[in-house]
Amino acid sequence: MRTVIRDAHIVTQNPSRDIVKGDILVEDGRIAQIGKVRDSADREIDASGDIVIPGLINTHSHVSMSILKGQIDDMPFDKFLDKSFGIDAKRTEKDILAGARQGCVEMLRSGTTTFVDLYYSQDVIARAVEETGIRGILGWAVLDPEFTTQSGTPLDNAKRFHLSHRGRSRVMPALGLQGVYVCSTETFLGAKEYALENDLILTFHLSETRKEVVDCKKKEGRRPADYLANIGFLNDHCLAAHSAWLTVGEIRQLAQAGTKVSTCPVSNMKLATGGVAPLPEMFQNGVTVSMGTDGSTTNNCLDMFGEMKTLSLLQKSSRWDPTVLPAQQVLDLATIEAARAVRMEDRLGSIEVGKQADLVIMDGKSANLRPMRPESIVSNLVYASCGMDVKTVLCDGEVVVENRRMVTVDEEEVLRGGEAAARELLG
Repeated sequence: MRTVIRDAHIVTQNPSRDIVKGDILVEDGRIAQIGKVRDSADREIDASGDIVIPGLINTHSHVSMSILKGQIDDMPFDKFLDKSFGIDAKRTEKDILAGARQGCVEMLRSGTTTFVDLYYSQDVIARAVEETGIRGILGWAVLDPEFTTQSGTPLDNAKRFHLSHRGRSRVMPALGLQGVYVCSTETFLGAKEYALENDLILTFHLSETRKEVVDCKKKEGRRPADYLANIGFLNDHCLAAHSAWLTVGEIRQLAQAGTKVSTCPVSNMKLATGGVAPLPEMFQNGVTVSMGTDGSTTNNCLDMFGEMKTLSLLQKSSRWDPTVLPAQQVLDLATIEAARAVRMEDRLGSIEVGKQADLVIMDGKSANLRPMRPESIVSNLVYASCGMDVKTVLCDGEVVVENRRMVTVDEEEVLRGGEAAARELLG
């Protein structure tokens, strides 16, 4: 199958960060040529005046919680947790699937082609991933048995999910440790051993709140990242979500181990958990940083464009420095750096020959993206755009969104299913 995208402004995100005016040839799911493509193809996409960017990568989410948005807003963190856990205990495979379908549609429609998830029942969520055509790095929730509502041992469940779903094109099993507050040393090290044996991502919540830090110091005598380093857990397969309450010493521990970070600014701000992820210090010490939306109960929105703008403004405001996290660096965190965070920088994150064709076509006629000047395209993408500007999306070379409509699933049916599942679950 050959597809040509014609006459676009191509934001390559290659090592030189070139912006090219021209065409993209896609063959068998990969980018075959960039520039002037003279040959015809099976599918021709006219992108005259439009912008093409690499598919965005959301490195922390709980996608099936999409049907819960608006249900646990504007309350203190402890009450938020109580209500969230109460709803979570009642969930069924039916509403988890409905939520995952809705979340995958929302992400694809707003330009996200790959996401990292942390939840249980990932075998159910995998169905939504394959139906919609997005790419999911699905971390089965792992925690100590006494803290879970799962049947059986969570780590064993995660292993079974990996064995039953490995080798699929869109589903990539991972391990998703809940955090130091419900995972023992034995659980952390057991997950690490299995992940390294099978080359799996280890994603987990880290230092999201000040209480988490205080409680860990009382229990283990160390801050969370120091504790994980001390027990020998941290490694280059690790992706730590939030990471807002870190010291410079802890950052150096992450850097030394090769652990990556997914910062979640909107979620942390909405929950008012305090702390701003110390990204400048992470960059200075060589930590790979990416970003995630978190779930729809703590963000309400899975639009990575909004996340990019918020992240940049939060960092600038908290440092009293408008030069912190400029537009190009923010776009990097959602593309090539995010690909590095999930150990897929050789395949994803930029528009280069040989890479998988995860491509997003932005509407160049959108008023918020004009004037269309090469020197301002990246700034407009980060500071002015939104998911509604996305016209067409390809994942692995397959068109999954075309002219703002889902191709792989009936979007209206997905949304109706989400509404019905929410009514049944929430009453």
